[in-house]
Amino acid sequence: MEEELETAELKEKIDEHLEHAEHAEHAAHGGHGGAKDGPKWTRYLSLSTAMIAVFAAVTALLSGHFSNDAILQKSDAADKWAEYQANRIKMAIADNQADLVSDRPDAFKKSKEQAAHYDEKSKEIMKDAKEHDDDSDAMMSKHQRFAITVTMLQIAIALSAIAALTKKKEMWFVGLAVSAVSLVTFVLGLLA
Repeated sequence: MEEELETAELKEKIDEHLEHAEHAEHAAHGGHGGAKDGPKWTRYLSLSTAMIAVFAAVTALLSGHFSNDAILQKSDAADKWAEYQANRIKMAIADNQADLVSDRPDAFKKSKEQAAHYDEKSKEIMKDAKEHDDDSDAMMSKHQRFAITVTMLQIAIALSAIAALTKKKEMWFVGLAVSAVSLVTFVLGLLA
């Protein structure tokens, strides 16, 4: 049977731990031979964690920027596709009109010229729509790379926090390794 702690017992244990921590802090500041700020490596842990957090913030901004750009490009592509459809309808109307006025050469020629104009314009619009669509896909790819980088940096920060709490230097090194890998994904995101 598992041992269960009542709320009062748990509070008592937490209070004991806090009291013990206070005594240790007073001893350290009182010059009783204790290390003032803990092991020396924890200073570097704090500094590296702060730098990782800044790097994560910058990367999150870039991720958001590319996400917004992807949405705008996709919106522009949708507008262009709608314009393309409208021009194809105008072309069909001009072609049908040409068929109706085929017995009048001037009207027939004018309708056929309009149909050709709308056909040519439709091709240009389709090309623009495809470019906007491709740009949107490229921006979304960059966003995804930066989002992965932010996630990895958040994991590195969590590992650093665990290292600080447990005083396990190895955990900090794992966090630094995750940060190094995230630097690679960051650069790949910039180059993509």
